[in-house]
Amino acid sequence: MGGEGGVPHTGAMQVRLLGPVEVVSGGLVTAVPGLRRRALLAVLGLHPGRAVSSDQLIDAVWDDRPPATATNTLQRNISYLRELLGSKDAIVAKPAGYLLDIGGEATDVEQAERLISQGRQASSPHEAVRHLRAALALWRGRALADVAELRWLGEQARRLSHTEFEAIRALIDCRLALGEHALLVPELQQLVTARPFDEDLHRQLMLALYRAGQQAESLAHYQRLKRTLADELGIDPGQALRDLEAAILRQDSALDAPGSPVTVAPVPAVRAPAQLPLATAAFAARAKEIARLDAVMAEHSENVCLAVVSGTAGVGKTTLAVHWAHRARQSFPDGQLYADLRGFDRGGSVADPAAVLRAFLDAFGVPVEKIPADIDAQAALYRSVLAGKRVLVVLDNARDAEQVRPLLPGTPGCAVLVTSRYQLTALVTVEGAHPVMLELLTDDEAREVLVRRIGKDRVAGQEAAVQEIITRCARLPLALALAAASCVTRPDLPVGGVAEELRQSLGALEALQSVDSGTDIRSVFSWSYHALSPDAARVFRLLGAHPGPEFSAEAAASLTGMAPADLRAKLAELARANLLTQPKPGRYSLHDLLWTYAADLGRAEEGFPRLLDHYLHTALSAALLLNSHREPLAVPAPMPGIAPERLSTREQAASWFTAERAVLLGMVKRAAQQGFDDYVWRLAWAAQDHLDRCGHWGDQVLNQQAAIQSTKQLGDRAAQAHAHCSLSTAYARMARYAQAQSHLGHALDLYASLGDCGGQAKAEYQMGWLSNRQGEHAQAVGHARQALRLYRLAGQPMMAARTLNSLGWGYALSGDFARARPRCELALAQMRELGDLTFQAGTSDSLGYIYHHLGDFDLAIAYYQRALELFRELDDRYYEADTLKHLGDTHHAAGDDSAAGAAWAQALELLDLLGHPDAAQVRAKLTSSAAPSP
Repeated sequence: MGGEGGVPHTGAMQVRLLGPVEVVSGGLVTAVPGLRRRALLAVLGLHPGRAVSSDQLIDAVWDDRPPATATNTLQRNISYLRELLGSKDAIVAKPAGYLLDIGGEATDVEQAERLISQGRQASSPHEAVRHLRAALALWRGRALADVAELRWLGEQARRLSHTEFEAIRALIDCRLALGEHALLVPELQQLVTARPFDEDLHRQLMLALYRAGQQAESLAHYQRLKRTLADELGIDPGQALRDLEAAILRQDSALDAPGSPVTVAPVPAVRAPAQLPLATAAFAARAKEIARLDAVMAEHSENVCLAVVSGTAGVGKTTLAVHWAHRARQSFPDGQLYADLRGFDRGGSVADPAAVLRAFLDAFGVPVEKIPADIDAQAALYRSVLAGKRVLVVLDNARDAEQVRPLLPGTPGCAVLVTSRYQLTALVTVEGAHPVMLELLTDDEAREVLVRRIGKDRVAGQEAAVQEIITRCARLPLALALAAASCVTRPDLPVGGVAEELRQSLGALEALQSVDSGTDIRSVFSWSYHALSPDAARVFRLLGAHPGPEFSAEAAASLTGMAPADLRAKLAELARANLLTQPKPGRYSLHDLLWTYAADLGRAEEGFPRLLDHYLHTALSAALLLNSHREPLAVPAPMPGIAPERLSTREQAASWFTAERAVLLGMVKRAAQQGFDDYVWRLAWAAQDHLDRCGHWGDQVLNQQAAIQSTKQLGDRAAQAHAHCSLSTAYARMARYAQAQSHLGHALDLYASLGDCGGQAKAEYQMGWLSNRQGEHAQAVGHARQALRLYRLAGQPMMAARTLNSLGWGYALSGDFARARPRCELALAQMRELGDLTFQAGTSDSLGYIYHHLGDFDLAIAYYQRALELFRELDDRYYEADTLKHLGDTHHAAGDDSAAGAAWAQALELLDLLGHPDAAQVRAKLTSSAAPSP
């Protein structure tokens, strides 16, 4: 790695100060025990190449208050550090004092300062970015984290924090010069939130927004900053910002994004994930717990750091975790992952660790086909992806240790923060997790929460009322937030009036069972609920019918039967009252206690069937957009007032399924529990293509298992057979072939009992596909023959044509190209007559493969070209790339390396754009073809 690396040479010794003080030698990290020893080593390390006098060392190490034995203790500590460093010569006694002398760059501070200097002097932005990123990677958290309590070292820690931030700022300027403005916008928005008065950061954000095509937002940001500076500091923006605003207004060409110089490295297909939810703006108190988390993370950089924040419902575990995670995110440059494990979900839909692993692997761009089915293998892949990275993982609302363990990274540098209502002692005992128990707030902390949320002016002179609110809310943060929200949304009501209303509602309802018996939280909910307008209260009650974890405004409109404009006003009222949150634009959620309370209030109202109708009709329309060849299901018209979401494109349908996946899983589960069997199997039918395409096979298994039970209850053998086929597909994707085969056998028997030739053909077709997946091509051919006979008997020409191609493909995989060719050619002719473009494209590709292996390269190229035209017409970029790869192979075999290189280059461009792993194979082909002949 030489001088460019972010870590010392293997085998070299170095003192690390950019985090806790430690020594690394030969790749092994050694902690330095004792505050005075760590401080002594840090002071020596911060004077590179210079001797430090004994008096200076004593003053710094003992904060100008040395004991009488300081000189002797200093000498003993010097001897100890020499032994720790492995040599008497590591700390040299000089007439002027002591000198740290371990050769090379003795500390990571020296290394970072060199890299930053090289970055500032670099001849190109690309080179500067490389140096600056290497420098910033050396920070392992707050510099001098475990000695910063000492005055002189605390000053040095602040200096090094300033150095880190200046490097971040310089890196941003270089990335702007490289045209990374769009990538920088969210990062800069987070930075200006943390440093609201740093005008240079605001300059960078305005420029990034402007270059990203958001001129109006750039100017609006300037106006917001101008108001903030005037209100908070009584000043105007500096000249540089004023000049930038003027340049944006006149659209000065000097602000335009740079071109793409040849020295610029390609932007990675997948950025570091940044999944943290929005932090609470008015976060207050919890200073002790924040300090505890800071200390835990700072002290354990040599291994995976794991902390568990536990406490009762509504005590603020998630708020604390998200707040701390935002504070610490700069220490985890490779990403921040977040998952709500829903361990205490009222509907029992606890998050499956396998589904969370899938989502985390997706966040790092791991393609579906590279993700194994077995959870242990998924966890191993996840640990491999995170190896060598600094990633923060926040696991919210965990039920038990078993839910958490598969999600733990395996190498140093990563940190995991877990929240749970349980203490998860198994993680503490086995994995060495650090427990952080979150108690109810103290009176002072509760008062700080109210002051921060309501404002000092509102609470001035209202001490008795504030104390009563604190008492009535039992010092529970969730209840205090509700009380504060009522004050904020009703500015004319004195704080004493809020306390009086809360007093009158006390005892109106029994305490929730999920909260300590001494905390009458439900009375607080009741008070907030009764303060709503009648329409908003009705919306809140009806929302209790939703399974969560989130819902859209459209779903709420169907649930309530309200016009969207009227509903939005009521949702806004609920949000102002803190009875509703908006975790992302257009999506809403309730705290689980509030959802329980709303469900209890709304027991008499039949909201769930309306939700079922909304999701079923929307899901069916989305399913047909994803796959236009599916035969629509016959379902009754929607209930009055139900407004299914309007989706018009395949992309919109896919986005809707992605957003609603967890909701649909919850709807299927609850519908099965409550006996809505007609909805169960239809919802499972609608979701199956999306779940299969995106690799959510665990969800598919749960859905289709529920569908099989519901269709048995209904006595609908045709729907039951279809569910068996769909379940078989999911099991096959997970390489559980015996179960896949068993369910296909059940489906075949059911279709045979109905005399359904088309259904039997479908089962046989899938058996052929299953056989090919297992390399049993002779069996696949037999199943395809049987499926073809049955499809023809059933009068389904399109499926017969598709099966004919499947038969030809089975012969091709067996190496019998003489039999494969006529069957695929006939299939293609029939598909042209039927207008089946999708399988025309696939069959043309099959014929290209067949003719290539028959040695007719010209005809193979012609078929590949036709497949390309069709895949482009269908906007299927992966199969376009796949066909280009095959086309390149044929050109290469024909001796036309120039055409082969052109096809492979086009394929590589598409695969890189998709972030697909096949890109590596194509890149290797290009490299090999470009190599000179021996």
